[in-house]
Amino acid sequence: QVQLVESGGGLVQAGGSLRLSCAASGNIDSISAMGWYRQAQGKQRELVASLTASGRTNYADSVKGRFTISRDNNWDTVYLQMNSLKPEDTGVYYCNLRGATMGGPTSDYWGQGTQVTVSS
Repeated sequence: QVQLVESGGGLVQAGGSLRLSCAASGNIDSISAMGWYRQAQGKQRELVASLTASGRTNYADSVKGRFTISRDNNWDTVYLQMNSLKPEDTGVYYCNLRGATMGGPTSDYWGQGTQVTVSS
């Protein structure tokens, strides 16, 4: 079983910064990638940023140059540093882990989400 717990969301004014954290725990045997997705009200969940086991990063065009994904050495925690926030960045941010537990298939695991609200 894999648990992902996000933290760091909140209310911030446009132009401000927030740092999201995602703590991973459980019977994780291998990790292919970890990432952050967001879902604005009435919209589909979309990829914000991802980081593969090989170190490759991928960002949504709308956040390039403003957001940075990183992790600690043991993949225990993944971070999303968000700078120059805009009202359109508002949404629930979800942590994702793509990996496998001991003897299990590669699967996607999700956290419960953390709300980010950017006021204009």
